[in-house]
Amino acid sequence: MENTMIGRGRDAIEMIVDAGSFAENKVGSAELDPEYGPGAVVGTAQLEGETVTVIANDAYAFNDRFPVVFGGVIGLEEAYKMATAVYRTIEADKEKPLAEKRPIVLIVDTPGNGPGKMEEIAGMNKATGSYQLALAEARKTGHPIIAMVIGRAISGAFLCHGLQADEILALSTDFGTMIHVMPITSISRITKMDIERLEELSKVNPVFAPGVNFFYNLGGVKEIVNKVEDMRGAIAKHIKEVQELKAAGEIEKLGPWGRGLDGDARGGRVTRLKAMAKMNEEFAAVADKYINA
Repeated sequence: MENTMIGRGRDAIEMIVDAGSFAENKVGSAELDPEYGPGAVVGTAQLEGETVTVIANDAYAFNDRFPVVFGGVIGLEEAYKMATAVYRTIEADKEKPLAEKRPIVLIVDTPGNGPGKMEEIAGMNKATGSYQLALAEARKTGHPIIAMVIGRAISGAFLCHGLQADEILALSTDFGTMIHVMPITSISRITKMDIERLEELSKVNPVFAPGVNFFYNLGGVKEIVNKVEDMRGAIAKHIKEVQELKAAGEIEKLGPWGRGLDGDARGGRVTRLKAMAKMNEEFAAVADKYINA
């Protein structure tokens, strides 16, 4: 695809931040090792004059210590480096008031995590989990977090690098953008349903179908951006939106909870709130038997 942004994480940084402002491997007073987690691009930049932390993928970097980490894969080192950048951001602004907590901009283009035997033994799941936790802590501490999906947002890598954001934006499918939690072939193996049946369901039910538009219906994507030159303005706009909501104490409209509300409003997740209410009702009926037992 001629106008794809897949593999162009570094290009996206330059398209989004103020010209020449990106300082790689520097967050607050901390300097991160450029040789560690080469597939992770982290640093500090200015966005319309405001200091932001930027975290992206480098699809052209290879990690010689972990051979499965290439093409934008988030491996053990990459996840730890991304998590470190988030914690250094929290540390740098810990004494600042809510309005001055610097935003974190996630530029997402990853085909997944590094699933090699060596990575699993070394604890890749702990690394990616630490990154996810770091973003959740930053979000709850008051840092506005905006994820911009420019290419691939696949499986567990998207779980740690994107889904903990306050709001998620995505380029339209015209750019080859892909958002997948699980492909239909995998869903078929797990549910024992025929692929043909799942393909039919995917036409009418966004739960079974991957893609930017389906994730928008589910509430997973806040806004679809139709031009690359609009990414900068869209991110800046949503940073301000998140800052205003946090200042007003309306954090339930952000993050995973906010996406659930959007999905309900858009008709993509209409049973979610009903199911939660039923679960709360049934739990309340038996809670005394267990909580104070």
